Amino acid sequence: MGGAFINLRFMKAPPIQHASGIVRGDGHHVLMDRGAWDRVESELWKHSRFGVIRASVLETLGISQTTTYRQCQPGGRWRHLLPGVVMLARSLPTTRQRIEAALTFAKHQAVVTGFQAARLYGLRTGPDPQFVHLLIPHESRVLSSGFTVLERTRFFPVAMYRDGVPLAPPPRAVLDGVRRIRDLDAVRALLIEAVQSGQTDVDQLRGELDTGTKRGTALPRRVLGEIDLGVRSVAEADALEIWHRAGLPTPHRNVVIVDENGNYVGMPDTWCDEVGLAWELDSSEFHYSKDAYARTLERNSRYAAVGISVVQTLPSRLRKKPDAVVAELRAAYAAAQARTRPPVCIRKAGST
Repeated sequence: MGGAFINLRFMKAPPIQHASGIVRGDGHHVLMDRGAWDRVESELWKHSRFGVIRASVLETLGISQTTTYRQCQPGGRWRHLLPGVVMLARSLPTTRQRIEAALTFAKHQAVVTGFQAARLYGLRTGPDPQFVHLLIPHESRVLSSGFTVLERTRFFPVAMYRDGVPLAPPPRAVLDGVRRIRDLDAVRALLIEAVQSGQTDVDQLRGELDTGTKRGTALPRRVLGEIDLGVRSVAEADALEIWHRAGLPTPHRNVVIVDENGNYVGMPDTWCDEVGLAWELDSSEFHYSKDAYARTLERNSRYAAVGISVVQTLPSRLRKKPDAVVAELRAAYAAAQARTRPPVCIRKAGST
């Protein structure tokens, strides 16, 4: 941050000690009225990033360390955000100001990663960012402070920019976030959204896990295995666990089923091809509006017309009554196995 020295000598006043004063070079304070402060702060703002500025830069602009300290005390006009970093306002910092403060505090090359970066990429699942997580080069010796978590890395990524903020690439960012938590549902939600949004894919995520730190990677690896099987939501991940508990054959997820003439029948959440059994997770929230209910009835009619057995389950029962759901699936599988398999098949990729 460059710029001309702010000359404060024009403000003539007797030397007094006052919390709202500027300290001259001779160590005395100069009392300023609100209008004078507004003019000074307007000039200082030009040298800041969204009102965030390093205290050492303020000093080069003519604001002494003593004045900066006083203005960050109760009753002052500024706010101390991080060691050596000031916000030229008393209000709570915005998300962008927190990010700028963290980058300013890091001093060296740094990129935002983790949940904060995920939000800037437009991802909305996962925990709300509680701190600004930065990656810094391994040789840096700056330590975490306040709302800033600094992580030194030998695998420093090439930054991607969103609104002028340097970010770790999406695969690195989301994995840096989820490997710090132990909430399986939160890990599932963010990784599934990242893949479905097109920000990344399973191969990129798995490659990042293989080349980076191994700390906290067990849950992400588990979730990537679920996504490989076609899981698209936390509820579907729960369903996959229930299905395996039932001891049934490895299922297909979200595949298109056609009749013997190639006509579309449905795309069940879970499909057991061995016996022609469909399992649908029918949430009351999404399936029982007037139009959605009609579509559900039409789907079930198509299943019935070709002889497909179908089990319908509310997602809430997967956790509230898992044993009952396991029993229902086993019973449905046994009944489907006892009858002649319907003449349907999975549509092959690329066919119409």
